[in-house]
Parts: sequence; structure tokens; C-alpha cells
Amino acid sequence: MTNITGRVREAFRGDQRIDPDALISRLEAVRRFLSAVDGLLPDADLVPAHTLVERAGTRLALSRDHTVVALAGATGSGKSSLFNALAQLQLSPVGVRRPTTGVTHACVWGPLEGANRLLDWIGVLPRHRFVRESALDADDETALHGLILLDLPDFDSVQRSHRLEVDRLLGLVDQVVWVVDPQKYADRVIHDSYLREFHRHRDVTLVVLNQADRLPPAELPRVLDDLRRLLDTDGLTGVPLLSTTAIDPAGMVGLRSALERTVAERQAALRRLAGDVDTVVAGMDQLVGSARPAGRPDDSAVNGLNRALAGAAGVPAVTEAVAQAYRHRAGAATGWPVVRGWRRLRPDPLRRLHLPGPTGDQVDPAESLVAATSVPDPTAAQRSALGLAIRAVADRAAVDLPAAWPDAVTSAARSRLGDLPDALDRTIAGTDLGLGRRPLWWRAVGGVQWLVTLAAVVGLGWLVLGYALRALGLPELDNPMVGQVPLPTLLLLGGLLAGLLVAALTRPVVRWAARRARARAEQRLTAKVALVGEEYVLAPVRIVLGSYAQARDALRDAARR
Repeated sequence: MTNITGRVREAFRGDQRIDPDALISRLEAVRRFLSAVDGLLPDADLVPAHTLVERAGTRLALSRDHTVVALAGATGSGKSSLFNALAQLQLSPVGVRRPTTGVTHACVWGPLEGANRLLDWIGVLPRHRFVRESALDADDETALHGLILLDLPDFDSVQRSHRLEVDRLLGLVDQVVWVVDPQKYADRVIHDSYLREFHRHRDVTLVVLNQADRLPPAELPRVLDDLRRLLDTDGLTGVPLLSTTAIDPAGMVGLRSALERTVAERQAALRRLAGDVDTVVAGMDQLVGSARPAGRPDDSAVNGLNRALAGAAGVPAVTEAVAQAYRHRAGAATGWPVVRGWRRLRPDPLRRLHLPGPTGDQVDPAESLVAATSVPDPTAAQRSALGLAIRAVADRAAVDLPAAWPDAVTSAARSRLGDLPDALDRTIAGTDLGLGRRPLWWRAVGGVQWLVTLAAVVGLGWLVLGYALRALGLPELDNPMVGQVPLPTLLLLGGLLAGLLVAALTRPVVRWAARRARARAEQRLTAKVALVGEEYVLAPVRIVLGSYAQARDALRDAARR
């Protein structure tokens, strides 16, 4: 008896008490984990966590004054006999026909009303619920008030429905008493399929070697030692191991004492849920690992993305059009007034692309629902380069993440790929290319050209007038001389030569300024295109990385006991 009592006390040490508030905090951390990974990880991997949150919430909302203990075992282990012996009533059928227990029976110590909601959730039919309450008992059963004892079907039953029922109930009960017999205690089914799976629920697991009366007294310690060795191999070190016999009240003392202590502590439900959290955390740990991502892709990947976006947006074609437009507009502003009208008849290069025209007005992207510009569509090579750049961003961002996350990062990076063409087109159309204002030097050169042209026209008119007077026999004008050259001739030739000289001197300046305008436009367009990449590619990636960090932190909080 002393040995049995010692084993029971070892299994239910006071330092294993679970703080309800701490348990609720851990469950809330699991909820935060699920919220963080929602839509990012495969649903099949998250089923245990969802099941835990749902079951735990329901169990804690139901009775905290009842403890649900299940007797589980194989066919012929004597579960029903133990059930009846503990209840001291013939509640569960016992017989030689196997399997005998086809449905779950429940015995409630104390009023049945308070346990009905819990039994409804567990799924025990009302006709299989019994109350262990009698006026003849006086206070004999008070120590077990609050106990709900279940007699489960045989887990090795030939009927699959029985096994499924056992598996379902083992996930709901607060504590499990595994019943084995001397003949089948080493059966691989119970150890491989059940006991080994309960290694994280040691605090709510009890193993009894039933029918100990069938063993010679000298053999009992040897069998118990062998069973202890098997339990240690299953990861159930420290789980109490008792010997019982249903035909002798003395053989039930240890099991009854263990149940009384469980009921008195009101800790079994909390310990079971804490073990469930441990199991879920261990299963989810491989989904998050311990990596701490940088929070965004590295600069080289981002720069590669920006270059690919610029190519797909047609930035090179636009900047070339900017240079052409600058030369076109500069020529129209600084050229000879005589040929300016001819230049204006030529279409502005930017207008051909539906971009800001000669007056610098911006094309409203809302004018077209299909495309804002006529920039050429990206080539196959440019589309391929963009796809590779997006993939590189995702790969670099997910380099330290566990195996479950790179696909989520890649999906996020490509999630708005279909919206990119329109976004880039609107960005190109809405970017100020820097050609809206006419430089002052254009006006200065244009003024000079007007002056020299006017001088040439005056000189030409003066000469024509002189020839006309001479032809009509009228007195000729007295042309002033500049040196040996008549002033009208000097005005005509000087104006023409000055115009050519100004045009020749202005041409390289215009080319240089056009290159600067091209570089300025490229810088602005690249910056705008980078903002599109930030919104449509990088932001979704950062959201996933942030979700990963939240999931990692939440799971770390859930692991704390």
C-alpha cells in the first residue's frame, strides 16, 4: 500500500499546478499565431491548432467543477469491470463476448444536472449516463464528487466505428486511465498507436495493470517492472503505474486514491489543455523555427526589381522621347523664326506617346480605362526579366525562413502582378518629366534670332526698295556705308550669317541640355516606378515577413508555461 500511495503522489506533485490565467494566455497566443498565418500556410498544417482553440474554449466555458476521466483499454482488459467496481454498481455490461463495450457509458459522482452540458459536448447519450448518488452512501462518495468516469469502447475493436469513437473521446477527456492486462500489456497497438502519443500528457495519464490477481504474487513485481520499462520507452517516464483487481476491494484502493486526488485538485482539465498546447506548439514549431528575417529584401534585389520595372514600364523609350522632345522644342524656340512654323508642323515626340506635350500639360490617367499612354508594351525579354526580379526579391526575403514560408513570400510578391502594367502606365503618364517650363536661355537665344532676322529683313527690304526706285527712274536712296559695305547689304548678310552662327553655337548646347533633360526624366521616372514596386511587390512581401515575425513571437509565448 505504501508503494502504491507513493506512486500516486509522484504523479500528482503540487509543483505541477497549472495557473488558469497563464493557460488562457497561452491559448490566446495560439489564437494570435493562427491569425498571423491565416491564408499564408496550408490549412491542413493548422488543423491541430484550430482544433485546440475550439476545444479549449468550449471546455473552459463548461463546468470547471467536474473532472472527466476515461477508462481506455483493449478488448478483455477489464475496463468495464473496473468501471463497475469504482461505481459499485453494474452500469457497464461485462461478458465473454467481445467487444462487450460498444458505446461510451458515463458515471457521475454528484448531481447529474451540473454535468449534463459537459456530457452533451463529449457526446455521451443521455440513456448511457448514470449518477453515483445514494442516501445509503452517507459521505462515503463525497471525495469523488465532481468526477465523471467514462467507460470507452475497446480501441482494438474489430468495428471501425468503435475505434473512431475512442480516438474522438481521447481528444476531449481531462484524464486517461489506460487499462492493460497481464497477457496483452506489451501489445504493440496500445504502445505505438496510443501510449506513445500521450508523452506530452504525462500529467493526466495513469496506467493500471488490471487483473493482477491472475498473476502469482512473485510474478507481479517482474511484470510491473517490465511494463515500467515499456512506458519509459514510450516517453511516459514518471507516469504512475498501479496494479488493480476488480474482484477485491483492496485491489482498487490505489486507483480510487488517485481519482480522489485528481478530483480534489481540480487540475486535470487545465493539465490536459496545457499538454494539448505543448503538443500543438511542438507540431507548429517546424512551421516558424527561430529565424529572424531582415524585414525586407536586400538592396541588390530591390535595385534589380526597380531596373526590371523601369524596363517593363518603357522608361528607356520615354526618356529617349524626352531627349527628342527637348531638341524639338529647343529648336522651335531658338531657331530662325522663318523655319519655326515648319518645326511646329512636326508632331512632338512625347505627344506620340500620349505624354506631356509642348505646353507641359499632363495627360490625365483617368481619360482612358485601358491605358494611359501609348508607350510600347514590354517585350517578352522584359516580362521575363521582371518575373525573375520579383522571384529574386522573394527568394532573398525568404532566405532564412522555414520551409513552409518561401512559397507564401513568393505568392505575396506575385499577388499583384496582374495590376502592375496599368499601375506602371498610370505612373508614367502622371510623372512630371521636367519639360513644362521653357528655359530662360531659350528666350534669350530666340530674342537674338528675332533681332538678327529682323536685321536681315530690314536689309533685304532696304535693298529691294533701292532696286525698285532705280527701276522706276526715281532718285535712289543714299545708302549709308559701313567701311566699304553698304548698310543694307551688311544688315542682310550680317543677319543671315549671325542667325547661322547662333544656330551653330546653340546646337551642341541643345544636345547637352537634352541629355540632362533625359537624365532628369530617367531619375524621376525611376523613382516613381520604384514606388510602384514598393506598393505592388515589396509591401506584400513585408506583410508576410511581419506575419511570420508575429507568428514566431506568438508561438514562443504559447510555449511558455
